[in-house]
Amino acid sequence: MVGTDLKLEVKKMMDKRSDLETEMNVIIERLCQPGGPGLSGNLLDSEGFPRSDIDIPAVRADRNRLAGLRSDHKDITEKISKSIELLHSVRLAPKSSTAIDTGSNSQVADDISTSNGSYISGMDVDVNVSRPFAMVDEITEESPAAEDGLQLGDQIVKFGNVEYGDNLLPKLASEAQKNQGRPVPMLVMRQGSSINLSVTPRTWRGRGLLGCNFRIL
Repeated sequence: MVGTDLKLEVKKMMDKRSDLETEMNVIIERLCQPGGPGLSGNLLDSEGFPRSDIDIPAVRADRNRLAGLRSDHKDITEKISKSIELLHSVRLAPKSSTAIDTGSNSQVADDISTSNGSYISGMDVDVNVSRPFAMVDEITEESPAAEDGLQLGDQIVKFGNVEYGDNLLPKLASEAQKNQGRPVPMLVMRQGSSINLSVTPRTWRGRGLLGCNFRIL
């Protein structure tokens, strides 16, 4: 019963995380639309006066809301990871000789549904609910990232051999450099769904090898 209740709680948290991601994507698209201030662009003009072409109070409200959503997303992702670990421990724990085995606990980690209603197996849990470590907060049209399918707001779970951990920015840069001209497999979270992509770092008319910016979460 404990395992079943925890499984349902994980599903609820995954749905909540999906809702957070949807709202974050809406705000990001609004801030980064053509002519917009972006996620961290200056709100003052070249003379130091407030820009007249944007609604500064609205931009500040969006940025503050996005910061709160990112914090909430980080917290709930950590809770999901801990719950998944607990589900695995329940599934793998030795059976008590005095317990009546109904078979329910043996499957508690085998049928966790994703936020889009599909199901993942216990063997795939660690991959599908791994912690996103970065978000695409800027992407240039006609860049390698854009042409290969990466989208604004995508949350990076894996980029080549880079996963959640320390020193992520240097690792991402190194991974792109050493794979220049070769496809790099990526796993991203997009509106609550896991998506596999392949992005090829390469020279183009713009800056960098990808033409996008990863913001560490």
